[in-house]
Amino acid sequence: MMNDSDLIKGSIDGDPRMQEALYQKYAPKMYAVCLRYAGNNDDAKDLLQEGFIKVFRNLDKFRNEGSFEGWLRRVFVNTSIEQYRRKVHLNSISEQEEKGIEDASVSVLDQLAERDIIRLVQELSPGYRAVFNLYVIEGYSHKEIGEMLQISEGTSKSQLARAKAILQKKVAEFLGEKRK
Repeated sequence: MMNDSDLIKGSIDGDPRMQEALYQKYAPKMYAVCLRYAGNNDDAKDLLQEGFIKVFRNLDKFRNEGSFEGWLRRVFVNTSIEQYRRKVHLNSISEQEEKGIEDASVSVLDQLAERDIIRLVQELSPGYRAVFNLYVIEGYSHKEIGEMLQISEGTSKSQLARAKAILQKKVAEFLGEKRK
């Protein structure tokens, strides 16, 4: 197996074998990233393809600062957010509405298999799904999410709270079905 430096250099030089090797090495991990943002497998595959097109067009911009996988992840998250912006616009809510939303706990998610969690997250509306993934999975702050999605920080917080509440309900229903 070749190291990332060789794969990057070969891909920049246009070697199709190196590009294929780079794709094969990282496609499964990046597909998982895309799947968290996409509504279904087909959309995730589209995001994966779009993301790799961007990777190969911009590979020469990777400056070896930090990990290559981290750089790739950012490309795929940004690609997913761009797609989200094209398809969906979040409705801003008032501060009053925001205060009425309870922050539901999702600790019961620990009881589910990863594929079950992904399926439940995919069932969220695109806005809730994007905020949930950016905050819970990617670790962005509400301020950063607001800037990325072009929404207010308060809207990001309320979208997360609603997403958690919906997920909590879905998890309870799912676990109830599994026990039967």
